[in-house]
Amino acid sequence: MSARFRHSLVASTTAAVALIAGLATSTLAAAAESPTLAEVIAAPHRTPAFVARDVWRHPLETLGFFGVKPTDTVVEIWPGGGGWYTEILAPYLRDQGRYVAAIQPYTLPQTDDYARRGAERFKAKLAANPAVYDRTEVSEFRPPERADTVPAGTADVVLTFRNVHNWIEGGFEAAAFESFYKMLKPGGTLGVVEHRAKPGTSREQSIDSGYVTEAYIRALAYSAGFELAGSSPVNNNPNDSKDYPEGVWTLPPVLRLKDVDREKYLAIGESDRMTFRFVKPKR
Repeated sequence: MSARFRHSLVASTTAAVALIAGLATSTLAAAAESPTLAEVIAAPHRTPAFVARDVWRHPLETLGFFGVKPTDTVVEIWPGGGGWYTEILAPYLRDQGRYVAAIQPYTLPQTDDYARRGAERFKAKLAANPAVYDRTEVSEFRPPERADTVPAGTADVVLTFRNVHNWIEGGFEAAAFESFYKMLKPGGTLGVVEHRAKPGTSREQSIDSGYVTEAYIRALAYSAGFELAGSSPVNNNPNDSKDYPEGVWTLPPVLRLKDVDREKYLAIGESDRMTFRFVKPKR
């Protein structure tokens, strides 16, 4: 081997090693920029009243069970005007992932004042803290008019927290689950948290009470094409008897009866909730 060739080979090898090292350093730096889920949950930007509900909503364990990663494209369906999970998901996904908040429609002719006020409140929340929410994408969701929240097959995870009873009342719960299936990549996850009804509760009773049976949630998911990947007891509350004058809204955080038996309902806490993880088959 000539000296000139050896010199060229060493130079090329050194350059390659430097390139690989540079890429590795860039990758580590990018990873370091994204906070962990625990760090986001403990961050000071969160609303104190929301933090107080962690004891009932278990965000670290719930999102961990759903397998949400900082590089994922996550669609949250109907985050509500307050954006409880938005405060966690938006900064967690900000640097490496994608967070899409699919709120209730505010541009449809049939939009009611409640939905419109919720949309305005949510957008104002995002605008007030661009350091956290500047990369949050806002879309609308309500099938059939607003079902294409993201292009088909592009979401890693679709999440919904305590919303299915609303879709039952609107009569589009089956269409909602079909839309989630369409949004997800093969192998993608649908995470569902919902107020758990006693077995045998009818659809009409679910509308009145806000509680939905596990069997009905599973039936909706299976009909849309999903497979059950597991369930978690993390959001169970055995103290919830599910027989209140104003349904689930009797309990906190709503406390619809206001001062009537307030301490009793505060002691019960938030509702008993099922936590399901469904997957879109890879085949």
